[in-house]
Amino acid sequence: MKVRCHKCKAKADLSPDYARITCTSCGLDMSYGDYVGEVAHADPAYSDILGDYAGSLDARRAGTADDWD
Repeated sequence: MKVRCHKCKAKADLSPDYARITCTSCGLDMSYGDYVGEVAHADPAYSDILGDYAGSLDARRAGTADDWD
């Protein structure tokens, strides 16, 4: 699957098992979880997606990027 690379904005590849993001344009290679965290930190409009990964965190703060530092 293709996703947008948050570093260079080129098309990056999301592995079929959703484990890794790789971009041949800039050399990005990271886990999907790290990618989600970096995208959320780069654009506050996406910080609410972190709540999907928060699990046991307090629901009132689960969607903030600060929970993932």
